[in-house]
Amino acid sequence: MTREGKNVLLVGVGGQGTILASKVLSEGLLSFGYDVKMSEIHGMAQRGGSVSTHVRYGERVFSPVISKGEVDILVAFEKMEALRWLPYISGDGMLIVNNQEIFPMPVILGQAEYPFQLEKTLSEAVSRCVVIEAAKEAEEIGDPRVMNMVLLGAVVKKLGLDEMSWEETLRTCVPQAAFQPNLLAFEKGMKLAE
Repeated sequence: MTREGKNVLLVGVGGQGTILASKVLSEGLLSFGYDVKMSEIHGMAQRGGSVSTHVRYGERVFSPVISKGEVDILVAFEKMEALRWLPYISGDGMLIVNNQEIFPMPVILGQAEYPFQLEKTLSEAVSRCVVIEAAKEAEEIGDPRVMNMVLLGAVVKKLGLDEMSWEETLRTCVPQAAFQPNLLAFEKGMKLAE
């Protein structure tokens, strides 16, 4: 197993499960013997504000914070958040974006317009751009809250960490009653990222 270091930045809007996805990723990486550092920032997260989590792992990691231009995989739970964090992606970095639009308060109040050509803008900005219908997939599973695990499964696949067993990590990180739909969502995300 390679110990090459990677930087993963997960960004979204409060209530989307960004932090839980980061915790599952971090716990799994720790259990597989990686050195892991995680840093989370939630600005008014409970009110639909921006949430970001930096996850760095490898043989030895010293700082939890990822600088601009150093992200290997940017995972955006919402398209506008993807646009906001694009400067953090490295030259050969990848963007995994949930095909979902959540209007911020200025748009809701009519003070700003939502940029509706975002998918095109993002795919032009990042050559390795993967768009996933995570919300739709979660609905099909029967629990819209597991959208975060659909995205996490895709990340794990793209990082080449899918040979490891994530089931036990999921079992310890999510409530028992929610384990099965979270596992289904995680496995669905891995398949979608193939």
